[in-house]
Amino acid sequence: MTSTKVLDYFASLVADDDAIPLTETALAIAQDAYPDLDLQAELAALDVLALRLKRRIAEGTAAIQRLRLLNHFFYRDLGFGPNANDYYDPDNSYLNMVLKQRRGIPISLAVLYMELGQQIGLPLKGVAFPSHFLVRMTIPAGEVVLDPLTGETLSKEQLQEMLDPYLEREGITNSSEVPLGLFLQTASHREIIARMLRNLKAIYLQESRWQRLLAVQNRLVILLPDSIEEVRDRGLAYANLECFRPALEDLEAYVQARPDAADSTQIRDRMPALRMMSRSLN
Repeated sequence: MTSTKVLDYFASLVADDDAIPLTETALAIAQDAYPDLDLQAELAALDVLALRLKRRIAEGTAAIQRLRLLNHFFYRDLGFGPNANDYYDPDNSYLNMVLKQRRGIPISLAVLYMELGQQIGLPLKGVAFPSHFLVRMTIPAGEVVLDPLTGETLSKEQLQEMLDPYLEREGITNSSEVPLGLFLQTASHREIIARMLRNLKAIYLQESRWQRLLAVQNRLVILLPDSIEEVRDRGLAYANLECFRPALEDLEAYVQARPDAADSTQIRDRMPALRMMSRSLN
């Protein structure tokens, strides 16, 4: 599949907020690194795992018991868990590799965990908690919040302990001023995909892997059409790849949309050189 077709396919998956297929869309991200990836085969492999799990669950089994069975199957039998040896390996964000290696980061493990859970009737939802993606489920007794790295159920005290370093970085010294529930809202499928892509963006930016970064930026521009900042960042990726004309187009669009942005002067200062370089290609 050509890069244009890959992006067209991605665009079709994320076109409708109410109908984004989370697992398929998350898997599609991996086509940038694995262009020969057979998405339907990967989805079928997940369905086979779900069928194995379903066979263990009697009709009428309570939700909390189904959750325990899911945890045992996912973490014990299948062996999913954190990639403690290389947390910043991009493969931790590519679901085909997470499925193969049984190792990932919270958000990629959560996507697979939620897929299997939903196939056995569990209403699992993602939570865009700061620095650590979580999973939640509503049961008659209340809310269950899980750590997708381990399947552990987290108490309010544990969640607050996880949140406090983030609040401190934001300059909030009194955690009671900010309700914990504010950070436990359900994330939309669009938000989950954006977070996965931004994890990859941070890795490729840190490693100066501009071609891979550009692929990620192309997806972010499609996924978040109202974010001109993603257009800017795509322009910067193009500039680093010496693709001067598309770089200029993206950066011009940014300064036109955000003339008063803090970095608009810095971006404008780059444009004369980009214009000269693009003219030299004529």
